[in-house]
Amino acid sequence: MQSACKLIGNVHCVHRGLMVFALLTVAAFQPATGQSVGIKDLGTLPGGNVSQAIGINERGQVVGYSFNADGNQQASLFENGAVTDLGMLPGGDASAAAYGINERGQAVGYSFNAKGYPHATLFENGAVTDLGLLPGGDNSAANAINNRGQIVGWSFNSVRASHAFLYEKEVMTDLGTLSGGYYSAAYGINERGQVVGWSTANGNDEHAFVFEKGVMTDLGTLPGGNSSAAYGINDRGQVVGSSSIANGNQHAFLYENGMMIDLGTLPGGSDSAAYGINERGQVVGSSAVASGYQHAFLYENGVMTDLGTFSGGYQSIARMINNRSQIVGYSATSDSPWHAVLWAPAR
Repeated sequence: MQSACKLIGNVHCVHRGLMVFALLTVAAFQPATGQSVGIKDLGTLPGGNVSQAIGINERGQVVGYSFNADGNQQASLFENGAVTDLGMLPGGDASAAAYGINERGQAVGYSFNAKGYPHATLFENGAVTDLGLLPGGDNSAANAINNRGQIVGWSFNSVRASHAFLYEKEVMTDLGTLSGGYYSAAYGINERGQVVGWSTANGNDEHAFVFEKGVMTDLGTLPGGNSSAAYGINDRGQVVGSSSIANGNQHAFLYENGMMIDLGTLPGGSDSAAYGINERGQVVGSSAVASGYQHAFLYENGVMTDLGTFSGGYQSIARMINNRSQIVGYSATSDSPWHAVLWAPAR
């Protein structure tokens, strides 16, 4: 069985009803370590010390999560210098996160319910809606939503195997698995309704997939690799994710025109992963650097650029980019935990 940590964590295993508005104490855009770009701390809910930004729309609305003064993880909206608690399911145990947001301001993620299980959740106009489960399941999470209101994610089924789902018109549809597979999860959807994620295939290997018109297609791996996962797709059908390579390391990939392209790593790094792509084909993610820590990157025109970290920081991860080239993710310093950040690359 896939671990709930991996699935709920939406890639990194680090994520685990009142509307609260808080003014942020946010530094002005400052140069990121290692690169002349701006990086802005989006802050946390009042009294919190950890936050992460995971999704952004074209209006610049950012979603993710923040811990509050009580130490609870809350789904959060970062907008106009404020952090808003998006709420949770009734009776929930104060653990929720938002992973994606569309142009209508609809956000999706998960919230724990009164029984202590995470359920896929829609956050909209102050309302928190439980999207439910696949038949027989008890855990689910939503990872992305498009402007048509189509939502994708994963849910356990009656045998506690995670399966990718598509939710639309109040119906959750099981997308199944690749041939010979047992588990799957969906992470991205574009305006054409194409869905990407990963599925086990022919045993325990995980392979990236695209699901379209009822068919799940295996995208394979980079040369020599045996596993892969897709995390984002744009309206041109370009897909990004990560794949193992011959030496066992993971490398970010771009899949287009039937080919999986290795995006490599930042100098000195051994591993990388790509999480988001916009309509211009700009790709964001994270790569190890010579120190062994992860740094956020922007990849365009064949070049991977280090977005750096907070001044004095050591680690960062970029999760999503919009068509205005606004990039969101999180960064940490040696004496402070992750904070949600917004990058503004010099252009």
